[in-house]
Formats: sequence, structure tokens, C-alpha cells
Amino acid sequence: MRRHEQLSLTQPWIEHSHARELATISRMLDEEGGIAERVGQDLTRGVKNPGTGARGMSGDQVLRVMLVKQMNGFSYEELHFHLIDSASYRTFCRFGVLEDVPAKSTLAENVKKVRAETLEEINRLLVKREAKAKNGVEKGQKVRIDSTVVEANVHAPSDASLLWDCVRVLTRLLEQAKRAAGFTAWRDHTKRAKRRMLGVQRAKGKEKREPLYRDLLKVSRKVLGYAVAARSTLADSVEESGRRLAFELNRFRLLLERVIDQAERRVLNGEAVSAGEKVVSVFEPHTDIIVKDGRETLYGHKVFLTGGASGLVLDCVIRDGNPADTTLCTSLLERQQEIYGRPPRQAALDGGFASKENLREAKALGVEDVCFSKKRGLKVPDMVRSTWVYRKLRDFRAGIEGMISFLKRAFGLSRCTWRGELSFASYVWSGVLAANLLTLARHRVA
Repeated sequence: MRRHEQLSLTQPWIEHSHARELATISRMLDEEGGIAERVGQDLTRGVKNPGTGARGMSGDQVLRVMLVKQMNGFSYEELHFHLIDSASYRTFCRFGVLEDVPAKSTLAENVKKVRAETLEEINRLLVKREAKAKNGVEKGQKVRIDSTVVEANVHAPSDASLLWDCVRVLTRLLEQAKRAAGFTAWRDHTKRAKRRMLGVQRAKGKEKREPLYRDLLKVSRKVLGYAVAARSTLADSVEESGRRLAFELNRFRLLLERVIDQAERRVLNGEAVSAGEKVVSVFEPHTDIIVKDGRETLYGHKVFLTGGASGLVLDCVIRDGNPADTTLCTSLLERQQEIYGRPPRQAALDGGFASKENLREAKALGVEDVCFSKKRGLKVPDMVRSTWVYRKLRDFRAGIEGMISFLKRAFGLSRCTWRGELSFASYVWSGVLAANLLTLARHRVA
């Protein structure tokens, strides 16, 4: 449902600073018409008869539950407890005094249905409304841009650990195939595979490590053969569960083939495998390898953030791979033009975005002052009106580091805990939206 028109009895807001912030956020969501309806459309997407059946959570409730989760970094178990225990959170999320809070599985199911595109649209509505408001705290005239990495929820990859992950997952699926279709033409090699994986991690020197790798690869190929045979048995299953199991077997089979190939090339043949070809995780295969400043390797996705003078995150872009900052400069400024109908008057960017071409294109868009924190051969008079303006904008840009730290510390953007590539984007945008609403509420309460 989009909205529950008749609410159960709710408790009044308590006298506390956080309760005042929640009350302010609640009013802001109510003031912007259509937000609940947009989320409600995501909830009913793919449902044949959304008007029938038991009354589920409304779009308004799901969005508010998501915000509470991201603002506090709750797990779904903790979220369920606090919604039951806290009068303020129940009031904010529109659960009445006599109304049962949905189970944690229901909360998770509904929150995960909200798409990143919907959250991005809601964020744009909020920042555009703030720009039009007479006493709005953010007009979008002065922006600062930087990139960061949001890590995926994966362990540091190694060829041995990836082979072990594939073996244990496929063995678990083979156990299900045994129960579902009586497929018994396989043996459990998980103990042997785990011993070889641990042996590789503890081995000192290539001479001791290589024989262990060869045996681990031998075991992995055996399990791969079992998976191919089991998938053939289940492929024509009349039951949906059998077909779903065949799909999972095939998905992990393909991943195991890639992991075996990269392990043979890297470990046995001494070849260099490019980052784009590598499998980083069998559970989150969308994960990218990102080398930061040539000294730190991270596993996740690169995120580009545009911040305003008020502390609001005006825009967020998630990119696959490890694109150079210079390739995104113009498109990030063009997105500001889409949001506000005009380019920003001043833009301060990290030194990684600096290039003569980017400066020329930014000026062509209509940005009066363009400051790169590192000049990289560019002259100050070409970028801004004066040296004083350059110093002010350079100092202004440094403030986005604090905004990124705020997002990572308080809103979970250091590591995404949701599974899947689409959920990764939704997770990032939910953190950005929660941070913006809390920032706006604090401006209004102050």
C-alpha cells in the first residue's frame, strides 16, 4: 500500500533533541507530496493484485523505517527491537500504539524493495525544494566534489580462499540436490579443500605453496564436474525449486570456472591477470578492485559525491571499475545543471579532477570559478578571479572530507552490508538520504 489513510493512535513526541529532529524530518517528508507514493510503487512492483490480501506496510512506513535503520546503523534484529521499544521511533514510522510492528524478516523484505532510483529522485526533490525556499539553507551555487570508496561486504580475496568458497557453496547445493532429486553421484571434499586452503595461507615460500595449490585445484575440478552433472539432472525439473537449484548450481559453476582459470594463470603460470578479469568474491561478484593513491587496495565501488555549503550531499554517482576522476568532472557538473536548471557559480574539486580539458568544459558550462585543489600545471587566473578566491575555494573543498567521514561513521557508508549490486546502490543512496534529512532537520531545529 502507498499510505494508510487512517492511522492508529500514536503517542506525542517526547521532549528530547533527537525527538525534535525526528519530528522535523517527519514534517519535511509530509510537506513533499508524492514521496510515499513513489516508494509504494516500488513495493507493489511485480505484484499482480496489489489491492488484495492482508494490509502490508505503506510506502511512507517503509521509507521511515529505512531512515531509522541507516541513521542508527541498526541490524534488522536491532531495528525490530527499537521499533517495539521506542515510542519516538514508533511515532516517526507511523506505527500506532495498538499496532503490531512487522517481523524483522518483513522489515528487511520491504526495505530491500526500494530502488536506488527512487531514493535518488526523493533526494533531488528535497534539494530542489530547499533551493526554492525563501529561507533555504542550500541554493546549490557553490559545490565541492570528491570521490571515495564504499567497500562491499567481502573478505580480502586470495585464489585459495575463493576456491574454498566455491567448493563449500557448491557442496551445500549438491546436498540440496541429493534431497530434492536423489542425486548421489558425488563425494564431499570440503575437509580436504579446507586443509589445502589453510595450508596455502600458512605456507612460506613458493616451493611449499605450489603443491598445495595443485591439490586444491584438483579438488575444485572434481566438485566442478559434480555440479555440471547435478545441474543436468535438475535442469528439466517440473518443480520450481528444482529449476531454481539448477540455476544456482550453474551460477556458482561459472564462477568456479573463472576462479580456477585465474588461479592457474597467476599461481602456476606466473601470469598477471588484469583487475577487470579477476573474480574478487563469489558472493558479491560485482565488487571492483580499487587501488587508492597507489598504496591501499579496497574492494567495493567508487562513489563520487557533490556537496554543498550547508553540508548537504547534492548528488551521488556510483561507478563500476576504477575510473579516473578526470573522466567524471564534466558529467558531475552537468548533473548539477539537471538538478537546478543552471550550473553552480563556483566549483571546488579534488586535484584528481584537474586537467586543461576539464577546466575548459567547466567554464563552457557557465561555472565562473573552478578550483582544483592541486593545480597540475593550471594557472590560477585561468581557474578563478584571484588568488584570494582560489585559496578560499581550496579551503572550502576540504570540507567534503568531513562530509565523507560523517557518511561513513554515522550512516554506514564505510561498508555496504546489503547483498547484490542493485542493493549496493540502494544502500548508498539510503545513507545519503538519511544524512541529508538529518542535516536539514538540525538546520531547522537550530
